[in-house]
Amino acid sequence: MITVTDLARAKVVELLRAEGRPGLALRFGIAGRGPGGFHYRLAFVGPDERSPADSVTDAGGFEVVVDEASAAHVAGAVIDFVELEGQSGFKIDNPNPLWSDPQAAAVQQVLDEEINPAVTSHGGYVSLLDVKDGVVYVQLGGGCQGCGMVDVTLKQGIEVRLKEMVPGIRAVVDTTDHAGGTNPYYRPSH
Repeated sequence: MITVTDLARAKVVELLRAEGRPGLALRFGIAGRGPGGFHYRLAFVGPDERSPADSVTDAGGFEVVVDEASAAHVAGAVIDFVELEGQSGFKIDNPNPLWSDPQAAAVQQVLDEEINPAVTSHGGYVSLLDVKDGVVYVQLGGGCQGCGMVDVTLKQGIEVRLKEMVPGIRAVVDTTDHAGGTNPYYRPSH
């Protein structure tokens, strides 16, 4: 069950009216996990963008649609709308743990406490996507995406430290599209 506060409901209804397309619903789900917790997806979707496996909640004036993969991770979440110091946006209060698997939770802790503070100095970050059968799947972003040193950072830094700190970790797999990034250590001369 998803709860939408009165402020959030009013803002969504206002945005739906501005959109001017009847039949739209609010899609809410998990876009990923990273430093700071879950990354959420909020978007308007039409009837043709829904799946029979979606769960649907009536939010009073519109429906909230949640994909099957996100449902367990957002159950009990509250969608609110806040305005602070001239900035406004939707705020999600989610009672669910970032990872229910103890091994994934341990990997996330090492990433949050050791790895990400180190790569942040280069403008980068590492997001944990999953842990399956002792293999850690990560995605690198910011200054790490496209960096010429990414293989060294991954194999001699991240993988070594995770194997030391989390029992059962066998390997780390980088799923990042590095062609889309830029090398922070290389500046072409013009």
